[in-house]
Amino acid sequence: MKSAVVVFPGINRERDMMMALESITGAKPVSVWHTETELPKVDLVVVPGGFSYGDYLRCGAIAARSPIMQDIRAKSLKGLKVLGVCNGFQIITEAGLLPGVLVRNADLRFVCREVRLAVENDRTFFTNRMKKGDVVSCPVAHGEGNYICDAETLKRLEGENRVVFRYAEGTNPNGALNDIAGIVNEAGTVIGMMPHPENMIEPLHGKTDCRPLFESLLAA
Repeated sequence: MKSAVVVFPGINRERDMMMALESITGAKPVSVWHTETELPKVDLVVVPGGFSYGDYLRCGAIAARSPIMQDIRAKSLKGLKVLGVCNGFQIITEAGLLPGVLVRNADLRFVCREVRLAVENDRTFFTNRMKKGDVVSCPVAHGEGNYICDAETLKRLEGENRVVFRYAEGTNPNGALNDIAGIVNEAGTVIGMMPHPENMIEPLHGKTDCRPLFESLLAA
């Protein structure tokens, strides 16, 4: 499996993501700088977490307008798998690859802790090695992870089984609508999520709960 990880000024989780992908897929991801205009030939592109452009204006708003995002958007429409994590979720949402928006946490505080994450859709390219209802531990670290959307969009997401992850067991850290922690686009090619699964895949992380998510990439 060939993958690429996009790097923006201020992003700081790209190495974590690249190590996670390499350790499980066995193939070293390509690092793609945000000013590039074309992706290499890959099966998956990941937009990782961090603080692109210092979260200036809105989280992800500037990065979403970077040259590389135009190619990511175009190729996602042709079937390229895209995964956005934390700031990456904010970026791909700002870029229009997913509906809704991520706003300030309900208590207006940055949150960095472990949450419980429930799998709602086990038929995606990132969850196919898990079962609907599985609950895993996963860390979060964000100040603007509160997912919101209009009523019609929410109805469509729920009705079309496009909520991939929810915060479980009362661990919603940001006030997101319906405890939404991750969603997928209509075509099933783009997933965005706020928690950081790349930081809970090996014993040194304390737990390996999220390893099956990355194993799902190979299965897909």
